Amino acid sequence: MVDLSSPFKLKSLELKNRIVMPPMCQYSVMNKDGKPNEWHYVHYVSRAVGGTGLIIMEMTDVEPDGRITDNDLGLWSDDHIPAFARIISEVKKYGAKIGIQIAHAGRKAQDAKVPVGPSDIPVGGVHDVGAKPSRYKVPRPLTTDEVKAMVIKFQDAARRAVQAGVDTIEIHGAHGYLIHQFHSPAINNRKDEYGQDLSKFGVEVIQAMKSVIPADMPLMMRISAVEYIDDGYDLEHSIEISKKYKEAGVDIFHVSTGGEGPPGQRKPGNYPGYQVPMARAFKQTFDIPIIAVGMLDDPVLAGFVLASGDADLVAVARGMLKDPYWAVHALDALSNQGNEAAPKQYQIAYK
Repeated sequence: MVDLSSPFKLKSLELKNRIVMPPMCQYSVMNKDGKPNEWHYVHYVSRAVGGTGLIIMEMTDVEPDGRITDNDLGLWSDDHIPAFARIISEVKKYGAKIGIQIAHAGRKAQDAKVPVGPSDIPVGGVHDVGAKPSRYKVPRPLTTDEVKAMVIKFQDAARRAVQAGVDTIEIHGAHGYLIHQFHSPAINNRKDEYGQDLSKFGVEVIQAMKSVIPADMPLMMRISAVEYIDDGYDLEHSIEISKKYKEAGVDIFHVSTGGEGPPGQRKPGNYPGYQVPMARAFKQTFDIPIIAVGMLDDPVLAGFVLASGDADLVAVARGMLKDPYWAVHALDALSNQGNEAAPKQYQIAYK
């Protein structure tokens, strides 16, 4: 039976356990240059010391105006590589593996003077005159040539991530950011080839990134399985889109939901494991590994998700914000493996 302590292997990625720290924006770049600093160093290395199997660094953007805020990370320049490499190298010293989530915020880029997207539809829709101001601006639709140039920016960011030493890369195709915007019928109203085929932009990004990463490095993709806006897409749409993404080269799906705009009649859950049914649906459809996420802070619940076969890996977000040593504590609580999971300097505490 698979449990939290079970090792995992896919291509060159070998994990000591099934516990994932998912990407969580820290909004902590102080000088707006996109480079990780001491906060990020401590933040990620401490979770490696805490026994996490796989750490995925937060949303890291392919151009300055592709960030949610100016305090987010970026990989739009080779000058960024050394700062990332320092963190990645140190994380690996404690037996963890590490990846980076590559993204573009699209219409959700709050600090961009004029954000871009597939269309001119802002987050929340077109606001009536006199309505409460939104923190989101009306985006400018990318031209067809600009979309093609954006694919190259994703490719270049992936190349830099590889140079920095990552074990895997995750493409952000969820939570209402640019790739999600392109494959959402409610957001993408284009008339060109990227509107006629809603998966085309994502597929081209996948193919471009696969061309610059090692052949044995798994490529991951985070996807929102359902949208919560009125007239948003459902599970059937995300699965059909994801079939094309898998065919293009995705090796692991990280299954989340929503993020595209204010919820309408359908609301996201607010209880432990509320997104697990979406992961289960992906697991039943695809013959590749699936990561489940969504309030899986209870080690018993996280272990059950694996044991029941609903997912191959579990991502613990808020639990790891509260406890950098969540993995060690979970393994100790479930199977008295804290002594094995902790670094040697701390093992005496678990004897």
